[in-house]
Amino acid sequence: MLSRLSRRCYCTSVHRPWLFLGLGNPGDKYKGTRHNIGFEMIDTFAESVGIQMNLVNFKAIMGQGFVDDLPVILAMPQTYMNLSGESSGPLAAYYKLPLNRVLVVHDDMQLPCGVLRLQEKGGHGCHNGLKSVMNHFRGNREFARLRIGIGKPPGQMDPKAFLLQKFSMGARERMDKALAEGVDALKLVLSKDFGESWRLFNVEQKYKHLRQHTVIAA
Repeated sequence: MLSRLSRRCYCTSVHRPWLFLGLGNPGDKYKGTRHNIGFEMIDTFAESVGIQMNLVNFKAIMGQGFVDDLPVILAMPQTYMNLSGESSGPLAAYYKLPLNRVLVVHDDMQLPCGVLRLQEKGGHGCHNGLKSVMNHFRGNREFARLRIGIGKPPGQMDPKAFLLQKFSMGARERMDKALAEGVDALKLVLSKDFGESWRLFNVEQKYKHLRQHTVIAA
């Protein structure tokens, strides 16, 4: 369990901390797969802001730190995707965080590969990890998300098999660019409340996708 001092420092800060949760599956077997892009986003963000992911608590690999004096808690539940709520629920409760200070990062087949979207709240969209998180938040859906598009499976391919595949070379290049943009998105969340700035980010992501299609068509 984390020390009481650690919790006290974060919860009595001038700024209420944010909890960023990345969803995925633990173990080398799943590393680099589409379903684990939430883990990759948390690792990329942690490295960019100098937060060490060196704690193991609440069934999660965790890190704590500050970004421009704003307290941040990063976590990657190790429960396997479909049980992510077993980690995220107790973690948010321990820090006494309202759900408007929680953001979940997850893969999304409804968005084109490499396209990001910030969302203030919403349903689970048949994403089992999100469904588990919501169940452990007592059905509450009032938490933010960073959705990372992985595209849809080709043809008649089983979606479950698609999720557990690694990215192709072209998709990997798009995803690496998306992770860099995701760092900016998470910094935006820390600095700006949901509103115009989030909307403009989403518009830029939409037009990025349209530009990519224009280039391919040309």
